[in-house]
Amino acid sequence: MSYIKSRKHLVQPGSRHRASVAALATSLALALPAIAGNALAESAAAPDAGPDPDATQNLPTVEVKGQQAIGYKVDTTAGAKFVKPLIDTTQSVQIIPSDLIQDQAATTLTEALRNSAGVGTFYVGENGNTSTGDSINMRGFDSSSSIFVDGVRDLGSVSRDTFNIDQIEVVKGPSGSDYGRTSPTGSVNLVSKRAMLDDLLAGSLSYGSSDRKRLTADWNQRLGNLDGAALRVNVMAQDSGVPGRDEIENDRWGIATSLAFGLGSPTRVFFNLLHVKQSNVPDGGVPTIGLPGYTTPDPTRPELGYARRVDSSNFYGTSSDHDDNKTDMATLVVEHDFSDDIKLQNTTRWGRTHQDYMLTAFMGSAANWITPDLTDPSTWTIARSLPTFKDQTNRIATNQTNLRVHSDFGGVGNDLSAGLEFIREEASTVGIGALNGSTWPAANLYRPDYRVSGLIRGRTGAKSDGQTDTQAAYLFDTITFNEQWQLNAGVRLDHYETDFSSLVACGGRGGPACGSLPAGTIVPGVNASKSDTLFNWKVGLLYKPASNGSIYLNYAVSQQPPGGNALALSSSANSLDNPIFDPQKAKTIELGTKWELLDSRLFLTAALYRTDVTNEVVQDPVDQLYYQIGKKRVEGIELGLVGKLTDAWSVSAGFTTMDATVEKGANVSQDGSDDLAYTPDKAFTAWTTYVTPFKLTIGGGARYSGEMKRGTDGAVGTPPFTKSYWVVDAMASYPVTPNFNVQLNVYNLFDKDYVAAINKSGFRYTPGAPVSAMLSANLRF
Repeated sequence: MSYIKSRKHLVQPGSRHRASVAALATSLALALPAIAGNALAESAAAPDAGPDPDATQNLPTVEVKGQQAIGYKVDTTAGAKFVKPLIDTTQSVQIIPSDLIQDQAATTLTEALRNSAGVGTFYVGENGNTSTGDSINMRGFDSSSSIFVDGVRDLGSVSRDTFNIDQIEVVKGPSGSDYGRTSPTGSVNLVSKRAMLDDLLAGSLSYGSSDRKRLTADWNQRLGNLDGAALRVNVMAQDSGVPGRDEIENDRWGIATSLAFGLGSPTRVFFNLLHVKQSNVPDGGVPTIGLPGYTTPDPTRPELGYARRVDSSNFYGTSSDHDDNKTDMATLVVEHDFSDDIKLQNTTRWGRTHQDYMLTAFMGSAANWITPDLTDPSTWTIARSLPTFKDQTNRIATNQTNLRVHSDFGGVGNDLSAGLEFIREEASTVGIGALNGSTWPAANLYRPDYRVSGLIRGRTGAKSDGQTDTQAAYLFDTITFNEQWQLNAGVRLDHYETDFSSLVACGGRGGPACGSLPAGTIVPGVNASKSDTLFNWKVGLLYKPASNGSIYLNYAVSQQPPGGNALALSSSANSLDNPIFDPQKAKTIELGTKWELLDSRLFLTAALYRTDVTNEVVQDPVDQLYYQIGKKRVEGIELGLVGKLTDAWSVSAGFTTMDATVEKGANVSQDGSDDLAYTPDKAFTAWTTYVTPFKLTIGGGARYSGEMKRGTDGAVGTPPFTKSYWVVDAMASYPVTPNFNVQLNVYNLFDKDYVAAINKSGFRYTPGAPVSAMLSANLRF
């Protein structure tokens, strides 16, 4: 088949009736005077609530590394590319501080991201290609390839632990000008703990439901013999089951060190090392039989549609299932302050992640349901037909140089951040598969037994190697005209070259035809290259009606080229990773407002956004060829509240709506609608703590996720959607001594039964965790 990129036939979108950005903007504009009026009134009542206007006019670049949160409120990002505090940043940016992570006893990135409305794991994966690690969706699109550690891309489908994290920065909207290639709707940056001059000894010992055991320690020591030198060591060990899930395990240990020189001086050097090893049992989910919307995959057996649900704790895998990961990272950071206004930073990173994975998945199609006695469901079985294997290594080597300059000429302030980046990324896979036609025996539907044998696995001879080299230059500039008006803009050029080669089995799913060769013969697969220069940019205008508030308008563009997600190119005619195609492009416009209230202790944000993703691949209905004429859109509102309502009362809350649709091209949801799959229409999250007069801290939170559609495919009889749900968590902590406290966390307090994620065909789902608890003893000196 020849691939044609020019448009031949117009694919007309269906008629739609939607709220436009103009209408949303009008709504916000009508609300702004009331918000501003309240803020101005509060400022008048408390004249010290905001900074001095003169200081605001010529605000210099602020550099903060792991700052202390005020009631979960953090004012700036830790990176060098956002040169202004959040209140003067023309974009939706949420910072999740370590205090909030600790209060919730969140141990993974996925758990911590529950504090960001609408960000989470909603998609289990395709059949035989189950999502692993931090599989994150944000504003309707997969953002798993846009995870960064200290501003450096972190590849690998692993679950990231929080033991060495100071704060998590969630940037919503295109991040192409910040990081280069990214997902269309945002990025996540993890800020690591670094050595400091203050001595610290802290530790936590936890035990909880499903025999969850966890130990962490954080030690920082100033090195007295060396001026400005310090060493910090963080360790973690965990041996844990998963509440509500049989046989699933999350076992890992890790150590992170940070050695610093020159702290408190103009020149500072940090050498950081990280090693994490995981030995997990992955979760393939449970069959959706009996869920709302389930009918039957086989019309000749309508009894399947009336069957009761399986126990959500059932494990349909085997004793051979495993997810073994090893992560190593070495980072050297050199910072030099030429003056208070001129700062230089250089970061060198080498990282490697290896994943050895096997998951026994299943597909509940008609052929895989065996019902020897339709009247006796205890005899029914489901085939363990989809063992998934992965042996993959990701490597990255990068050097980044950033220069930040603040200047003031004629009352006009200027904050500039410019830099160069050189990056090499590699991804290598080794083909593992079932040998000699061996298989696992089927699993009993209602009483599965994981202690089985029969499948023989080994190397198949298949393999792949992908490499992307990138040279990038960027420039951000913020001009402060006066105490009311600021203009900022950012541009980034990325020249990249991706090389990919593979050996694959012929005759298999997605593999080439075998011709005269036996099925399964290893033959050359894709051998291709792609190079181009990406130009990403953003521009924002900010107006400050008061020193403690801002109103902004921002427009940004980002791109994701072929192979940009997993460093793999494809020969499939409908794949965005096919090198014949242009990069996927995202354009976002955002109108928002931010306010610091209650003497700058409380931070309130509101934004309207629209993101259009173009260059989607669409099949023409006439000639059946594929063209890049597709378009998807997500638009909605985003509200946030974080900080302290009183000295004793802290809060973090967010709400978002996501009207995510296909504007041009085939619909992608199983129910035939134009809604994007795996995207809740509404989401809410809140967490609050209160310190009582007798020192007991009580807290809790609630999370809401709206109804969600699943993707379309040929599956019959499976649920086309998941229902909305609320989950409530709670905590209490008490300081036994000034240096020792005990903390109890209870999750899913009301034992809500819900679907956390579903796979593309709707054959299986991940159950939400039932009510569970974690008791922690925390020590800090």
